[in-house]
Amino acid sequence: MVKRGYHHGNLREALVDAALKLIAEKGPQGFTLSEAAKDADVTPAAVYRHFAGREELIAEIARQGYEIFADLMEYAYNDGQPSALAAFEATGRAYLAFARRHPGHYMAMFESGLAFQDHPELARVAARASAVLERAAARLSEHIPREKRPPPSMFSAHVWALSHGVVELFARARPGSRSPFPPEELLEAGIGIYLRGLGLLPPDR
Repeated sequence: MVKRGYHHGNLREALVDAALKLIAEKGPQGFTLSEAAKDADVTPAAVYRHFAGREELIAEIARQGYEIFADLMEYAYNDGQPSALAAFEATGRAYLAFARRHPGHYMAMFESGLAFQDHPELARVAARASAVLERAAARLSEHIPREKRPPPSMFSAHVWALSHGVVELFARARPGSRSPFPPEELLEAGIGIYLRGLGLLPPDR
């Protein structure tokens, strides 16, 4: 039996774990600190030793999520190996994998309404994740004539939006969101159309 109150062995992480489950079940706005405290088997008052409120708890979960996400994206990109195209496509698959494996983190990151200006550390780790995709976009498009080449930030934003849309509409098993195609195929086809438009893929690829 875990002792209730201020002497919980690892209260901060216990609260994060409890909140992650609640977010996955109810969404980031669908639970209270009291519920998180109950699930962590501590008193509500003990929560405030580590978090000023629910938003700070969600921000910590989002921060951890972006750290995991950035690590996963960097691993998938693999310094552009074995080719710029293969590495770029791997980052798209990594996006889908993250959303599936870490639903609580994903929802805290993208559905909680947190403002980066209020959470500088959250902004820092989010920038690390987006930098991986920008680097991949820059490497893949470096052979496009400069006057026709989209800025890496725009290129990566387009692919991020496509990936996010596939996740939101088809990869999270929401009612009415079933697709006749697996999310991975939808994303790969969408990225392929985009890359062909830039002249980075042959018409038959």
